[in-house]
Amino acid sequence: MKQIVVVLALLIGGFGFSQDSKKAETLLNEVYETVNTYNNISIDFKYVLENSSENIKQETRGDVVMEGDKYLLNILGITRLFDGKKLYTISPEDEEVTISSDNSEDENTITPSMMLSFYKDGYTYAMDIIQDVRGRKIQFVKLYPIDTNSEIKEVFLGIDAKTKHIYRLIEVGKNGTKTTLTVNSFKTNEPISKTLFTFDESKYKDYYINKLD
Repeated sequence: MKQIVVVLALLIGGFGFSQDSKKAETLLNEVYETVNTYNNISIDFKYVLENSSENIKQETRGDVVMEGDKYLLNILGITRLFDGKKLYTISPEDEEVTISSDNSEDENTITPSMMLSFYKDGYTYAMDIIQDVRGRKIQFVKLYPIDTNSEIKEVFLGIDAKTKHIYRLIEVGKNGTKTTLTVNSFKTNEPISKTLFTFDESKYKDYYINKLD
């Protein structure tokens, strides 16, 4: 972590920061406990990637269905299906399916299920601003990676104070890249097919199947 507070704050405001950090931890735990009460979660979202120095701005929409560690994610024309053991990346444009073991331990691999619990390990946090979004009170928590070698500079997690659902996630990289994920709809316990998280190879007979391991 680059810096949490300035030396003066450490000298005269240490107790206040501790209290603030505790409030943030309590709120994040409430989010985690809330989402774990659901059998499944369906999210429709907007994803924005920006880097002003590189003149890059990319916007897209996506959707994901999660059940435990399993998920089905659609974004940028790619489908990512994780059945709990294997990750299937399906690219219709390339007519290719890549099959690999779960790689969630790589900090640069963002999985949907991690979005709801990534902060439980490897971060310190503090309460940030409150925003009013169409009548909803969104409380932001600022997170700092403990690992000083992390490519992530800081993360802002916007939480609906009433529902304890995540509304927005903003990740700022040390290279100046900012990614913002905004939740458009958050549905829970939807009726889903028993085979939703099962890869059916027969549907991709004309695809190249690339098995990495």
